[in-house]
Amino acid sequence: RAQVRVLGGPAVGDIRSRCLRLSDESTEEAMAVKQLLGHRLARDSAKAKAEWYSIVEGEHPLWSGVSDPYKHTIRAFLTHFNSQILHKTDTQRFRYENGSVGNFFFAGARTFFGSLEAAIFLYARVSRIPDQCKVLPAVSTNDHLTLAAELEDGTVIHGQSAISHPTDPAEGTVVTKKGGAADEPLSSRVQRILYMSAAGAHREHEIFPRGNAEVLQCLAETAAVVYGCGSLYTSICPSLIPAGIGEAIAAVHRPKIALLNGSYDRETTGMSATDVVMAITAALNRTHSSRECGALEHPPSAYITTLLAPLHGEIEIHLEELLALGINVVMVESVEEEDGGVLFHPKALVRTLKEQVCQFRALCGDDNIDDCPVECQLVSADAHVGGESAE
Repeated sequence: RAQVRVLGGPAVGDIRSRCLRLSDESTEEAMAVKQLLGHRLARDSAKAKAEWYSIVEGEHPLWSGVSDPYKHTIRAFLTHFNSQILHKTDTQRFRYENGSVGNFFFAGARTFFGSLEAAIFLYARVSRIPDQCKVLPAVSTNDHLTLAAELEDGTVIHGQSAISHPTDPAEGTVVTKKGGAADEPLSSRVQRILYMSAAGAHREHEIFPRGNAEVLQCLAETAAVVYGCGSLYTSICPSLIPAGIGEAIAAVHRPKIALLNGSYDRETTGMSATDVVMAITAALNRTHSSRECGALEHPPSAYITTLLAPLHGEIEIHLEELLALGINVVMVESVEEEDGGVLFHPKALVRTLKEQVCQFRALCGDDNIDDCPVECQLVSADAHVGGESAE
């Protein structure tokens, strides 16, 4: 991520994506703010830079429909981010192509307040996220953590972009959309995901962050745990490996529902649904952690009770294997994208999730089952319907 490498700190793309999904759409101004914060700059270098400065200076058409109070607030943090870029690095080395305005706003707020939670709070207010919704980072830190993947052949890949959608190193810090060469399979399957400090690139630099205390508390109180669609090893598993997350999920007697992607990506080529379940289990158990004392031994059914899969999805499902693991499989109505990809039908997915929670309550003899209000804790930062890139 460009702003992470230049400014340090945690990646904010997945959090921004979740906030954007929850943003208010009830008024023209709310839609204008959402469009602004969801905007990506041009792919051409010169056009992207010109567009960025037009936004920072408040002259871009995207500001149309945004009232002065909101405009001044958002611009203040975009300007702060821009000043940090100018201060930290030569602008010729910073590539704005395809950059997310929302990411830049988030990074500006985080560096200004020195707090990721404060940045989330501000973003939630600016984008008018409903008060009953929470967006929480799995790890609460301002340290510069580097995500790495250790492959089965022993190779260690450093950095989220290098794992999920690498670019030519000569192209610098550009953030690119998944597709094309970026979807070429890895040289070997991923054995585990780990966090490393910015100090080095060897296994001895692995660090073991603890899960955000507020996330652990929410997991203890939630009506259901849902592992969302998205990149298995760069969005879902990074939220599961921090200490305390596996323990918290295993301890709750609630529906634990995993959503299966409709298509393969670079990280999961050739994996079956069973492989995906085992990867989630290994992440929560910290099975391959270099710190042996931290490993758990819970079975897959301790973490996943039901797997929801889109009809006509690409990923192979071995029903007998999953049932033997104690995991129920439910097929959900799907829709096809223009490029042939398969996604969950949004309304069908929501209905199925509610049914699963209500059925669980009924089986448990819950007397308050009639209205069955559902509040699901999304443990994946990339939990959403459809395969939108969360850069």
